[in-house]
Amino acid sequence: MIPPAFEYTRPTSVDEAVRTLADGGEDAKVLAGGQSLLPLLRLRLAFPELVVDVGRIPELRGIREDEGTLVIGAMTTHHDVVRDPRVRRHAGLLAAATATVADPAVRHRGTLGGSLAHADPAGDLPAVILALDATLVAVGPGGRRSIPAREFFVDYLQTALRPDELLVQVEIPARDDWGFHYEKFQRVAQAWAVVGVAALVRRDDGRIAEARIGLTNMGSTPLRAEAAEEALTGATAVGAVRRAAETAADGTRPSSDPSASPEYRAHLARVLTRRAVLAAAGMG
Repeated sequence: MIPPAFEYTRPTSVDEAVRTLADGGEDAKVLAGGQSLLPLLRLRLAFPELVVDVGRIPELRGIREDEGTLVIGAMTTHHDVVRDPRVRRHAGLLAAATATVADPAVRHRGTLGGSLAHADPAGDLPAVILALDATLVAVGPGGRRSIPAREFFVDYLQTALRPDELLVQVEIPARDDWGFHYEKFQRVAQAWAVVGVAALVRRDDGRIAEARIGLTNMGSTPLRAEAAEEALTGATAVGAVRRAAETAADGTRPSSDPSASPEYRAHLARVLTRRAVLAAAGMG
């Protein structure tokens, strides 16, 4: 289909982009890699009056380390995230999950920031960022603002970003000594996850000292499986992990659609959490 008519601009700096967004107000949309916005435009599910293309802003790209924190520019592509040795070393869960996103063509165009700002609960990366306890940095007319991942995802396709703010980078605490695994179920290759589980596990003296579990597609936003995280603390055996995984769906509100019922999604969350945690802990 043909998208509705809109004005188009391509700023070359963050400051220019923020000014443009402020002028455009709620009728402006940011275009990053285009893998989320362009399909919405073509299906006429979005009707912006102004599209702000941030693809030519060099300061939004790149990966660096800063005193124990991995800093990733919002316009860094999935392809670059997967291949970067610093991401693999300090945030292996992000690299592993990003490698499962769609197909190579999408990963070469799609961006980390674009995926997070789109905030689709069926997307792989929001739940991963939540499990990693990342911080998202936005810039608006009032300056820079740091938003914890727990506060960033507000509702279905809605974030804490203001209309005049631009997501500029993602900051991830290095977790070199944590095991990780991303497990998801999808009906066909390259489709959205019916359910996904992002697991981070730190073991100490043979027991699970800490666990972080992010859930994909178990509500209107990505979620943390807090009951399972608490139950996993101190676990030393496979049986304890299995019992903890049975609480993975507690407090969630999975949707019903042609792919799965809420009950089936809850079942998948329990099964995939067990698999992901055992793999992350090296117990499976």
